[in-house]
Amino acid sequence: MKRGAIRTHENLRAWQYSMDLVEVIYKETGTYPSEERFGLINQLRRAAVSVPGNIAEGGARGSDAEFIYS
Repeated sequence: MKRGAIRTHENLRAWQYSMDLVEVIYKETGTYPSEERFGLINQLRRAAVSVPGNIAEGGARGSDAEFIYS
């Protein structure tokens, strides 16, 4: 990362791609049978949302070294 650049998780391609994945998962699971609402659909959606959430949490760390490690 360049010095002086604004350090935010939203600038990371991994976070951007993971947000795209969340959109795809929500769209696709919307077509699943309603009896899967509390089973597979819920599990897929929670797993997808956890990816950008974990990246954002890592971005909130204090030092540059911690940010890069996350």
